[in-house]
Amino acid sequence: MRLFGTTRTGTPAPAGRGTWCCEFELSGDAVPRAVTEPAGQEQARVLVRLHGEPLGYLGVPLPPTGLDVDDLVRLAHATFARGIAAHLAEEGVHDERLPGRPAAAGGRCPNRVVADDLVTVVVCTRDRSAVLASCLERLRRLTHGAVEVLVVDNAPSDDGTRRLVESVAREDPRFRYAVEPRPGLSFARNRGLAEAAGRFVLFTDDDVSVDPDWVQGVLRGFRRRDDVACVTGLVCTADITSAAEAYFDARASSWSSRTEPRLFDLAGDRDASALYPYAPGIFGTGANFGFDRDHLRALGGFDEALGAGTRTRGGEDLDVFVRVLRSGRAIAYEPAAVVWHHHRADDAALLRQLYGYGTGLSAFVVKCLMSAGTRGEVLRRLIVGARRLAAMPGDAGDRLDGRSARPDGALRRELLGVAVGPMLYLLSLADLRRRPHGVPSAP
Repeated sequence: MRLFGTTRTGTPAPAGRGTWCCEFELSGDAVPRAVTEPAGQEQARVLVRLHGEPLGYLGVPLPPTGLDVDDLVRLAHATFARGIAAHLAEEGVHDERLPGRPAAAGGRCPNRVVADDLVTVVVCTRDRSAVLASCLERLRRLTHGAVEVLVVDNAPSDDGTRRLVESVAREDPRFRYAVEPRPGLSFARNRGLAEAAGRFVLFTDDDVSVDPDWVQGVLRGFRRRDDVACVTGLVCTADITSAAEAYFDARASSWSSRTEPRLFDLAGDRDASALYPYAPGIFGTGANFGFDRDHLRALGGFDEALGAGTRTRGGEDLDVFVRVLRSGRAIAYEPAAVVWHHHRADDAALLRQLYGYGTGLSAFVVKCLMSAGTRGEVLRRLIVGARRLAAMPGDAGDRLDGRSARPDGALRRELLGVAVGPMLYLLSLADLRRRPHGVPSAP
């Protein structure tokens, strides 16, 4: 049986180019589903899930007639037998149909979260109502019962976003609109944090398609341990139809391919990286993270001198991760909290993004060097960090495995960003002093 299951039309691509990205629920009679239509690709990347819990990825050929479900089931059992057995053992279930398709989840399913906590989802956007419409359509499918969705319109130049959100809110009262006149992602996120009514506040981006059970996945992360103050999740690549998307997919593997849950703190659950906890990408990404609202408020929210829309262009997510850990709390990486990210599709947009990664990273480093509490730790990691940064584009190229070329100038643009980031951070601090409420929190 060969089937495609889709939820959104994608951009056509030349035949044979790229990879179709989809998910496949192993139990019941579900079919492969995706947020984009196949666009002539000859390969598929399949996220296999059991009762919603990610088991891992399968890379398979994609024939014109579609994926063969029976083949997927056999390959999933051969590849993820240990994970399937562990999941079903936690449920206390022995399914006689194995190695076929397991039954639907039972009451003891480890991925089943029953909670009535009010959760606020914050989506920050700026003059991208066409992109936002798709994001909101997916957010309307969230299955958690107690949820509000707050769309923060950041320094808008027109009323397109307001009109879109108001039209959605007329049909779905869970949605509401707020405006933040000061340009900058951290300003917008802090506006959402200030207005959030939920005990937990979750952030995602307007170019992200969330899984219907995303909120439950984040809540599962908070239940991993009592001291968890931040949860990040799996950010799957939504589609790969260009060389730029393929490169960014390879570059983002630290938060797009891991399907094992993980806890991070400054005590027993430390990562082995010599850069820990100052390593970018190790904890997750701002496209998919949630916080204990009151704790994030106590930390001062996001540093408004960092992030997209400011001179520094980034660094605010790594900054808040480090501050959570330094406050004595833990971060949980929870792969069951699944979203799908649409990457930059052309080289020019990708190079701008890599430049922003460079400026944001070095701006964050300078912030740490300016603080007595973190200066010594960062100084001891500078040489290792420089070597790691220089190796990152090459590592991403190796992951491409000949499927696509690395964009010309990728390393050069990022290193240029690193070089100017310190100056941009100082200028951004000066900008804040000229604005009200612009006091960044200490790391």
